[in-house]
Amino acid sequence: MQIAFAESQTRLNLMRAFAGESQARNRYTFAAEAASQAQLYVIKAVFQLTASQELAHAKVFYDLLKELNGQNVTVDGTYPVEVLTEVLPLLQHAQHNEFQEFDPVYPQFGQIAAQEGFTQAAVAFQQIAKIEKTHGERFGMFAQWMESGKLFVNETPTKWMCLNCGHIVDSTEAPHICPVCSHPQGYFVRQAYAPYTTGVAQA
Repeated sequence: MQIAFAESQTRLNLMRAFAGESQARNRYTFAAEAASQAQLYVIKAVFQLTASQELAHAKVFYDLLKELNGQNVTVDGTYPVEVLTEVLPLLQHAQHNEFQEFDPVYPQFGQIAAQEGFTQAAVAFQQIAKIEKTHGERFGMFAQWMESGKLFVNETPTKWMCLNCGHIVDSTEAPHICPVCSHPQGYFVRQAYAPYTTGVAQA
């Protein structure tokens, strides 16, 4: 049986999720700047893309709180502090945090919402949990490439795209300087992982 939303655990979980997504967006914006300072513009783009998606998640959760318009909701929660400047640990921490939202945090929130009779919130938690898994996998992939020295190197020839001008090179290593726009290697990404392109991913 559905309980009153104003007395529910779901309202608290939605506010916790809204706060978490909002903080994640800011952390990834800060991380993008650290990547820019390191001239790793492809990593900057990854953090910026994820930050924009976290904004979308925050809005989903915030909109589900509209029944409480004009009220204050008091919650406590645990949120990470990761004031870092090195890009690899930023990626690794981001992966960890995304996987925590994927399991156990959002599935547990979804179960509670379903038990309390808030189906729309339950579905939102379940769906966004799956997206967070994708975020974690993406951060982990780039972290693994960085850690193994393969962010711009591939064991077999592959296509690399310059994220600035779109130039594509087929090689085992991304160019140190784009031959078209003269942007540095940090702008290159495997074409299979470039936005809005098709291709078989190669490790």
